[in-house]
Amino acid sequence: MSAALSPLIQQYKADSESVYNTWFINNEERLKAFRSIRRGVQQVVKDIKAGSFGNDFKGTSLEFVLSVISEQKQVFQGAAHPFYWKPKLRIPDIYEHEDNKRAFGQFLESCLAATTEQQLLREIDILDRRKIKGLGPAVASILYFLHPTLMPPCNTAIVNGFNALFGEKIKLGSWSEYLRMRAQLRDLNQEHRQNLSLDYGALSGLLFDVGVKKMIAGDQQFATDEDRDKYQQQAQKRHKEVQTEAQEENQHTEMQHHLLRVGKALGCDVTTAINDRNRLCGGQKLSFLCLDKHPELPVPAEVASTIRLIDIVWFSPGTSRVVAAFEVEKSTSIYSGILRLTDLAFSMPEHETALYLVVPDAREKEVQAQLSRPAIRAAGAPIRYILFSGLRQHCEALCKFGDSPAAMRKIARSVS
Repeated sequence: MSAALSPLIQQYKADSESVYNTWFINNEERLKAFRSIRRGVQQVVKDIKAGSFGNDFKGTSLEFVLSVISEQKQVFQGAAHPFYWKPKLRIPDIYEHEDNKRAFGQFLESCLAATTEQQLLREIDILDRRKIKGLGPAVASILYFLHPTLMPPCNTAIVNGFNALFGEKIKLGSWSEYLRMRAQLRDLNQEHRQNLSLDYGALSGLLFDVGVKKMIAGDQQFATDEDRDKYQQQAQKRHKEVQTEAQEENQHTEMQHHLLRVGKALGCDVTTAINDRNRLCGGQKLSFLCLDKHPELPVPAEVASTIRLIDIVWFSPGTSRVVAAFEVEKSTSIYSGILRLTDLAFSMPEHETALYLVVPDAREKEVQAQLSRPAIRAAGAPIRYILFSGLRQHCEALCKFGDSPAAMRKIARSVS
């Protein structure tokens, strides 16, 4: 099958609606997810150490991690399901069993610190030997976002695709089966690396598309007419999702364009997220409104990388002092945007930066709920929000009559 994989890879990469083109490449939300998930896993470890993790999935830092992963819906929709607490079955047994909870925290901490394949495999073996009920290779999807070149993700569709392509019978729920699959994927990824990537996301996306029968490979067939109808429904659903995602991207870029124009009109130096500079709005590249590069900031490199992914940042002219920062949200996690803004605020408290979320009108209640979270209130970073409709309506007036960055407060809202 390895020799026959090359034409399938080319078909996969040529399909504009494949996972490769809708998720793996040119996807800023995917890049942001890696940083948010790492930050979230660090918080899970801290909570377990502090004894504040809780005895249910809901409301924990682990729920945040899995929600960010699930938002990568092209591959990971439903990733949170294995971690829901099922009281009757007592699975996964990491909520009420303190030793298991601690073992899970130690596993995550060790994986965060790991730098080699051997270290990760050793930690998986230690975790597997504990035989924690309900805690299986679904965790591999977390590991993927910590080590994308070392650990492939694992879910039903990926396993189904692998079995269909290679005539295997890999079973879900077993670490030994996952590691057997991973060993073959490692060799395949190495063999086809020129057409794929060192990042396992590219190959896993191919397996996913085969697993849901978006692509038919080799001797793979539809078992019944019902299967064929189901496939056609999935294809139609995916087509609608791609159209919706494109519309959301256009709205996102429109909001960035408005904010860049307003910032310049109010006398600020402005930048957009480093990976958004080539976006077009009304035929104009965002980079033509921005500084050539982000000013150097007095923060650690990891924090600087996060700040460079904030959608819009306004600087006091000719300086590196941040006067305002904006995160434009679409259908992704508002909480992850809040984390990026608070990272900036606490890294440079002397800047007294105004922080804003820019959200679709339909998500106003959601943003209010997130800003009301006790953990966010306790952080003490005042974040306001602006609705898409408000920014559209007042953009021209702000450009014409605004006299300082503080003018944005006139269209912003806050949670009391």
